[in-house]
Amino acid sequence: MIIPKKNRNEICKYLFKEGVLYAKKDYNLAKHPQIDVPNLQVIKLMQSFKSKEYVRETFSWQYYYWYLTNDGIEHLRNYLNLPSEIVPATLKKSAKPPGRPFGSGPPGDRPR
Repeated sequence: MIIPKKNRNEICKYLFKEGVLYAKKDYNLAKHPQIDVPNLQVIKLMQSFKSKEYVRETFSWQYYYWYLTNDGIEHLRNYLNLPSEIVPATLKKSAKPPGRPFGSGPPGDRPR
């Protein structure tokens, strides 16, 4: 299927930013809920990426789920001309808020 370059770029940008992508198995859906492109184009581009092993696919309850692989990250970095410092949201480490260490309260004190 021929996908316009503008739509291909939108899908690739979203996939790289989030690291994951989903789509309902509805080929007649006018547009994808997250990206302003037809749902069929999202499914077909991800089908192509799956055959090249850029994404890993899971199908459950009539929804496709795609997860970006390391090869896919490298491919999209080259395709979108991004520096190596930029990583998908799924690979970012979340800063853990400093909490109260265990055992720092008085003996027998516990939350209720």
